[in-house]
Amino acid sequence: MPAKETSQDTSLSTGKFPPWLAVLAGLTAMGALAIDMYLPSFTAIARDLNVDTNLVQLTLATFLVGLALGQMFYGPLSDRFGRKPPLFFGITLYFICSLLCVFAQNIETLILLRFFQGLGGSAGMVIPRAMVRDRMGAEGSAKAFSMLMLVFGLAPILAPFIGGIMLVVANWRGIFVVLTIFGLLCLVGTRKYLTETVDVHRAEPLHLGRTLRQYWGLLRHKQFMAYVLCGGLVQAGMFAYISGGPFVIIELHGIKPQYFGFVFASNAIGLIAASQVNARLVMKRSAERVLGRVLWLPAGLSLFVALMVAAGQESLPLLLVGFFGFLTSYGFTGPNATAIALKHQGRQAGTAAALMGTLQFGMGVLSGVVMSFWHDGTALPLVSVMAVCGISAFLLYHLVAKHETSVAAPAH
Repeated sequence: MPAKETSQDTSLSTGKFPPWLAVLAGLTAMGALAIDMYLPSFTAIARDLNVDTNLVQLTLATFLVGLALGQMFYGPLSDRFGRKPPLFFGITLYFICSLLCVFAQNIETLILLRFFQGLGGSAGMVIPRAMVRDRMGAEGSAKAFSMLMLVFGLAPILAPFIGGIMLVVANWRGIFVVLTIFGLLCLVGTRKYLTETVDVHRAEPLHLGRTLRQYWGLLRHKQFMAYVLCGGLVQAGMFAYISGGPFVIIELHGIKPQYFGFVFASNAIGLIAASQVNARLVMKRSAERVLGRVLWLPAGLSLFVALMVAAGQESLPLLLVGFFGFLTSYGFTGPNATAIALKHQGRQAGTAAALMGTLQFGMGVLSGVVMSFWHDGTALPLVSVMAVCGISAFLLYHLVAKHETSVAAPAH
């Protein structure tokens, strides 16, 4: 039997990490691991396959395309056929493509396999959100999403480290062996610990027209979109940092590349710590209240840093404090904005989660593209993009989102 929509897992209230939530956390990390773990291997792949590095970069681009496109399909499918069948399909596709990447003999094959690997991995970005929403109430969801953020924050720290080790003890193909094993573990965990949370007998038939109307209805629903964009804008600022941070910290301020990892790790640790504090806060205060109180941090801090840089008062300590504060704030804004947006989505929670994931991921990619084109050899582009993201999120919440008491599902 599917779980009731507002049921609470008692282990969450005692601070425990239940097995079903651990599995969902692992699923949400599939995409991040498949990106961050193999980034150190670009040169090795180019050398082994006898191609230029720019062709190897296409394997990342096609993976991201698959990751973005797949989310739009898994949401409606999970609303109609239940959460587990499309989840099994996505994980299996991820597992098979990871295994085939181990044996790829040319760059064209690797590029194609990475697209389908991303298509499979996108299931882990959509369906776990919907399953959390199915099982938990609004505040329970905020707490559960905060606990998922623990793994989400650890993935970018551990993945490059594991990838580097594999390049020492094996080669770049060993990285995909690890991803294959991880995919298999996700399959086993899904089979053993996850129960179906949707009553498929009550689900409406899947029709393209109805699905498109659902997406259109969600896009027109200003409170739902306000919370989606609010969380997505802070995430976009984080993506801008990931894209432009290495240049600013290493090239402009002379931090040695081997020490940059410590800067990156400290920000990830701040994000993890914030998400765990948030998990406790939402037990005493509403997710809406916590979100409103925290959004001043990425907005005010990033604006201050941008103004200081524009005035010629740039310094490394100033930038490091600004980056740390902005990224740490995502540990509060991400879980709460997600929980509130999905709070009243009912049977179309999968579709709503899919649209949310696609829009937020697209905003993150867009901020990275802006950083690639707006490059003037200074830190101003990076801090400006982060400031625009932080201020926009703050304004969206205070001018649109908080004026509605609920984010009800739009009629369709």
